[in-house]
Amino acid sequence: MKLFFTISMVVLSVCYPLAVYFGLQYFSSRYLALLLLTLGIARSLTNETASSAGRWLMVAMLVLLAGWTWLADSDLGLKLYPVLISLNLLLYFGWSLRGPQTVVERLARLQDPELPASAVAYTRQVTKVWCGFFLVNGSIALWTVVDGNDEIWMLYNGLISYLLMGTLMAAELLVRRHVKRTQHG
Repeated sequence: MKLFFTISMVVLSVCYPLAVYFGLQYFSSRYLALLLLTLGIARSLTNETASSAGRWLMVAMLVLLAGWTWLADSDLGLKLYPVLISLNLLLYFGWSLRGPQTVVERLARLQDPELPASAVAYTRQVTKVWCGFFLVNGSIALWTVVDGNDEIWMLYNGLISYLLMGTLMAAELLVRRHVKRTQHG
């Protein structure tokens, strides 16, 4: 059941920009604020990787966005959700740089609990790259909100940002394989 819920949350999150874009053509933004609130709270409360304080901060920000959307009957709060997600991930990855283990190192240790020092240094660099990605992605997502063009907002936040994220993941995988080969070869 947990796996089903997790997969459902990922699918809903990926489809969020499409749901907002098409939903705004038929419904008031007030009703879509309920979608934002439901999706955001469910996702935040089931996110086991985030700290309790981080989850509740995310929930509080989503309540504010949904409340603003409801009271102002404006789509602005709905469109800021992808910005909020990028900001949340930037803070999560960035905060981990302050600790002994970064987010990427914790993920890497799931596959190999005995990481060598060189791999730990590499994961720290990858964490910094992801911080840069989330900063740029969030900035572009914010620009799409400020620009006011619904099609550009949907295209970037519903497709391009995911393609960029996938490209970064694939590039990192290729670099990691190359680094492993050169260190062991």
